[in-house]
Amino acid sequence: MSNATVAESAKDKDAKPEKARRPASLWSDAWHDLRRNKVFILGSILVLILILMAAFPSLFSSVNAYDPSTCDLSNAREGITSKHWFGTDNLGCDTYSRVIYGARVSVIVGIATSLISAIVGGGLGLLAGYYSRWVDVLLSRIAEIFFAIPSVLGALLFLSVAGRENAGAWIVVLSLAVLAWPLILRIMRAAVISAKNQDYVTAARALGAGPGRIMVRHILPNAIAPVIVTATLNLGVFIAAEAGLSFLGVGVQPPAISWGLMIGDARRRFLEAPEPLIFPALFLSITVLAFVMLGDAVRDALDPKLR
Repeated sequence: MSNATVAESAKDKDAKPEKARRPASLWSDAWHDLRRNKVFILGSILVLILILMAAFPSLFSSVNAYDPSTCDLSNAREGITSKHWFGTDNLGCDTYSRVIYGARVSVIVGIATSLISAIVGGGLGLLAGYYSRWVDVLLSRIAEIFFAIPSVLGALLFLSVAGRENAGAWIVVLSLAVLAWPLILRIMRAAVISAKNQDYVTAARALGAGPGRIMVRHILPNAIAPVIVTATLNLGVFIAAEAGLSFLGVGVQPPAISWGLMIGDARRRFLEAPEPLIFPALFLSITVLAFVMLGDAVRDALDPKLR
């Protein structure tokens, strides 16, 4: 064996222990756990299917060639057949195609509300936790005002003021996000207060880093994990809330298609035709369950106390 080969082999041996000694971060450990978590894998598959269904509903509805807006009263409340896989509703619309297109509203409301509440609540919580004093007092008191409003009652009031004719998916998102951000603010505030007293923040401040750089580069990456967990868990909550508001008649309005609207319309003739109620309710339950599974898996992976 040549001297070059021996030297190269020794270099490789020295490199391996150095790589092994490299400290793992919270995010790499979390991803390592998530890849081996069956609950996360199953939840991710279901969520991916739902997102594809919401983004490209024609891929799923084209198999039976029925348009969700085309209705035939002569086929009203028809049971499951080879033509109508989920039967038809009170107006003779194909329930299968309407269930597929109804996923879009639910996914939009769930994801958009979680993102808006996380961005607004997370940003304000970062400011409140870092600056403390009057900034913390002001933002915390404002958040407590919103906390005093019951979620469902507040959303009902907001949508009633907006008017049923204006109640689209984005109005529902706004009504839910207005009441959801204070929880994220509290979670982020507590995480920032804990992180800003760590040694790495003290060292960054001693080296002359400004407040903006400290918050964005040092505190935020170490305080955002609980916000991500809460936002992920809230996805299923917001989807169920949208369905409940639409069921009560104050959410999205026709001609929009929503699982909550379908359930509300089908409940009047449930004994005559149960399919138009059962299948939207089943898809709604599966969607909420998928996002809850995803949130539970992310929480288990990001919470060091559960390791």
